[in-house]
Amino acid sequence: MTVRTGRARRTRRTRRSLAGAGAALTLALLGPLALTATAGAAGTGPPGAGPSGAEDADPRPPTGSGPQEPRAERGTLSPGQRAAAAQAFPGPGAPAPAGGYALAAGSDLSGRVAALDAALPRQGVQNLIAQANRTLETGGSCPDPFGRGDPVSGTNPALKPPVATVERYCFEHDDSVTTEWIPQAVTGVSDAQEDEAWGAATRTVLTGWYDNSNPGRENGCTSGENDACNEKGVRVTFIDPAARAYRHVLLVWPYYNSYDHISFDAVHASESPMQNGIHAGGMVWYGNYLYVADTFNGIRVFDMRYVMDLNPDQDAAVDDPTPDGLRSNVRDNRQVGRQSNVWYSYGYRYVMPQVATWRLSSTQYNSGSSSACADTGAPRISYLSLDRTGTDQLVAGEYCAPTPGLPSLGRTGSWPVAELERRSGSVAGNTSYFLPVHQVQGVARQDGTWYFNQSHRYSNGSLWRARITGGQLTRTGGELRTAVGPEDLYAEHGRGTGRAPRLWSVSEHAENIADASCAASGNTPCGRVLYAHLLSTLQAAP
Repeated sequence: MTVRTGRARRTRRTRRSLAGAGAALTLALLGPLALTATAGAAGTGPPGAGPSGAEDADPRPPTGSGPQEPRAERGTLSPGQRAAAAQAFPGPGAPAPAGGYALAAGSDLSGRVAALDAALPRQGVQNLIAQANRTLETGGSCPDPFGRGDPVSGTNPALKPPVATVERYCFEHDDSVTTEWIPQAVTGVSDAQEDEAWGAATRTVLTGWYDNSNPGRENGCTSGENDACNEKGVRVTFIDPAARAYRHVLLVWPYYNSYDHISFDAVHASESPMQNGIHAGGMVWYGNYLYVADTFNGIRVFDMRYVMDLNPDQDAAVDDPTPDGLRSNVRDNRQVGRQSNVWYSYGYRYVMPQVATWRLSSTQYNSGSSSACADTGAPRISYLSLDRTGTDQLVAGEYCAPTPGLPSLGRTGSWPVAELERRSGSVAGNTSYFLPVHQVQGVARQDGTWYFNQSHRYSNGSLWRARITGGQLTRTGGELRTAVGPEDLYAEHGRGTGRAPRLWSVSEHAENIADASCAASGNTPCGRVLYAHLLSTLQAAP
C-alpha cells in the first residue's frame, strides 16, 4: 500500500437546465444527494437533443466528471483530542466502537447506468472470460517474491522460510513490471456464489489495480504526453487460472456531460490531501455486485450485469457502431467517455460503471498524508473480504502505522451483505475490534478464525491468525512468513467445487524495483504474483 499525493483536479463548472419530467423525478427521488453528486460538469438529467449534428458535439478535450461519490465528511482532531484519544486507546485486539463503521446510502446511479446500457453494447462475465486476451504465466517463468526468507529476528540470523503455496501465477511482462498499475485487491467466484459457479466458470479470481501515476485530470493530455497523463482510476482483472488467461476491465463513473449526453469517466476522488485517486485496496464479488473499497469515503458498488463492450467485433483497428448511432474507439488510450460523438475507454475493450455508493457516516479524521490512524470517527476502508460463516458479512479493516500520538493499530468491522444490497437508507456496523497487529493489508474470516496479511516493505510479509477469546481478538500461533508485499485476502471455501479450501492474495511489488532488498539473487526478491495457501497448511502451522 502506498500513500499517494498529487495535484488537485480542476473541474469546469457548467450551467444548464434540467429538461423534462425525467429530470424532475430524478431530483425528487434523490434530493440533495443528486445535486451534490453532480456539482461541476456532471448532470443528472436525461439526454437532450440527440447524438447527431455538430451542435451536439461533446466538449474536447475532456473536462472530467466533477465530484464523485461517496464523499465522507472530513474533520481534523485538535491536539487535545488526539492526546485524549491516544490515552483512551484500549490496546491491540480490544473491542472498538462499532459506530464508526455506520454507512449511509448515496445517490442511486441506476438511471445513468440504464442510459449507458441503451447507448453501448453489453457483455456477460462468462463471455468476457472466454475472450480473455492475456496469458497467465506459472512455474519458472514467474518471479519468486517468497525467496528463502528473512532472518528469524535481529538477534537470530537463521533464515525463516515462508509458508508453502499451493498455487502461484504471474501476469504478462508489461503487467508484471508496470509502475502505472499496482495490484491490491483480490476476490473470486467463491465470494460470488455459495456453489462457486458462475455459469461454466468455477475458478474465476479477480484482482483490482489502482493507477499509481495519479496525475490528476487537469485539462487532459497534450499531444506530446503519453497515455499516463490521465488518471485512469481502477481496473479489475478477470482471471481464469484453469485456462491460464485473463482480461482487464476499467471501472468508470457514469454522468451526464454539459450537452446532456450520458458519458463516463474513470473513477477518481479529488479530496486532496486526503486522497487523489481510488486505492482499491480491497473488493468483494457477491452475487451480481462488486464492492470496491474507497479508502477514506466508503464503498463503491458495481454491477456485473453491466459490463459495456466497446469492441464487440474484436477488431481494434476498426471503430465499432454503437446502439446510440455513434461509434467506439479502443485505439486511443488517452481519452475516456463520449467525446465529439465517439466513445473512448483509455484503450480498454470493457468498462463497468458504478451503480451505487455507501458513504461512511461518521466524520473522517484520517488523512492520506500519514499512515497513522485516528481511533475515533470513521475508519479507513483499506481492504474488504467476505465471511460466509453464518450470515454473510462484508468484512473491512484499516492499514495503520502507529505513532506515539496515534497508537491505534487499526480497526476491523463488518456489515450484513443483505443490508448493503438494499442500496438505500443506512446500515450499522457489527461488532468492531482493534487489530492485533499493525500495517495490515488484508483480512479474511473463515469459521471463526481470522487471517491477517502484514507487510514489511521489501521484506517477507507476515501472515497472522487470531480468534475471539475472552472478548478480545487474540493472536493464535506464531508468525508465518509469506510473500514480499502481500495485499488483500480472499478465502476460497471449496464447498461447491470440492477443492481444498485455500487463502488467496497478490503481491504488489514489481520484480525490477531498484532496491537491493528486491534483487533476484537475494533472500527476499520482489515479484508480482497471484498465489494461494492451503488453509489446512495454515491451520496446522505452529
